[in-house]
Order: sequence, then C-alpha cells, then structure tokens
Amino acid sequence: MEIIYQDNRIVVAIKPVGVLSTDELNGMPTLLRNALGTVCIRTVHRLDAQVSGLMVYARSAKAASLLSEQIRTHRFRKEYLAVIHGRPEKDRGSFRDLLGRDAAKRLTYVANAPGKDVREALLDYEVMDFCKGYSLVRVFLHTGRTHQIRVQFASRGLPLAGDRKYGLPEDSCPIALWSYCLQFDHPQTQQALTFTRKPPELEPWTWFSQSTEQK
Repeated sequence: MEIIYQDNRIVVAIKPVGVLSTDELNGMPTLLRNALGTVCIRTVHRLDAQVSGLMVYARSAKAASLLSEQIRTHRFRKEYLAVIHGRPEKDRGSFRDLLGRDAAKRLTYVANAPGKDVREALLDYEVMDFCKGYSLVRVFLHTGRTHQIRVQFASRGLPLAGDRKYGLPEDSCPIALWSYCLQFDHPQTQQALTFTRKPPELEPWTWFSQSTEQK
C-alpha cells in the first residue's frame, strides 16, 4: 500500500489488487489504521477487490459526511483507465443502462426494464489508444453501481482485459481497470484537490505507455 497524501482529515492511498476497500478483516481501513496509528478511518467510496488505484478515506466522521455529500451531489469526480477487448464504434461517447444485481450469484446485469434493485448507470468514455486488438479507454463515472464499468463494456462486446467474471475466462492478466484520478474539495479547507496516478508498468498497460501520461 502506498500513501499519496495525508492530513488530519483525509488520506489518499493506492489500494492494492486483492485487498477489500471496505472495513472488513485486512481491508484498506485496517491497513491504514495500522500504517497511520489512528483509530478513525472511514470509507466513502469503493473499488472492487480485484481493482487497484487511487482511493480517499476520511479520518473523521465529519469529513466522511462531507465527502459522501460531494459524491451524492456529483461534485466528487472519479476517472478510471481500462483496457478493453476490441474498439468502440465511436472513440468518444456515453453508455446509459439499467443495471440489476443478482445478490445470490454476486453478478450485475443489464436489465431490460425498471424493477426492484434496478438502477440507472451512466458513464462517459474516451478511446486514448488502440493496440494488438485492445483499446485503452479513459472512463468518467456519473454513477457508482457495483461492477458498472465492467458490465457496461462487456454488454457491448467490449469486455475488460483480465475480467474473467464478465469477460473471457482464458484471459491470464489481472483485470485491467485502474482508478486513475480523484477530484474533490477538501472537507475542512474546501480547497479543490486533484490526485492522479498512472497504472503500474505491467501488461497490458505497457502496450499503451505513451497514452497513460497525464493529459
């Protein structure tokens, strides 16, 4: 775990692959409490266990409440990088779907009509590069549904590289989804903060090394 920034109200860190983002045994809050020697670490947003990248945690109940309010009012911006099989028809666009959740199977799916536990999902994307039959895409989430990016791309025949749940079982690489950028106002000072971090120097990210530079 790498800590990018910390003060008495927030901590920004890189969540490793395989670590839970929520407050469970050996999850990120536990790791941060141990690293910082503090008791109060509160989760305000989530990443799938197999997804890595930037996360921010609150170091007080008030900070958690203020950050959560920014998320609810769409003032908290989250951008991701993903490597997908194939290439979208348009190099820039939006995906809007109704997503349902099968809790028993722990799967998210595209629903045909509104219903119980069905919620709207919206994202914008931009193709940054194309190589070896894969596209590097930058994704901006308007909503934060479980497995949203993975399902919305997979439902269009564009599964994420390494996503064996919604994509191709034979993929051998880790899932190619990275929390790339966080933008929000500091819960105490109200200063506008932006944090960015490139993906690791591993395949398939290295196929697009020039395109993962901050833009």
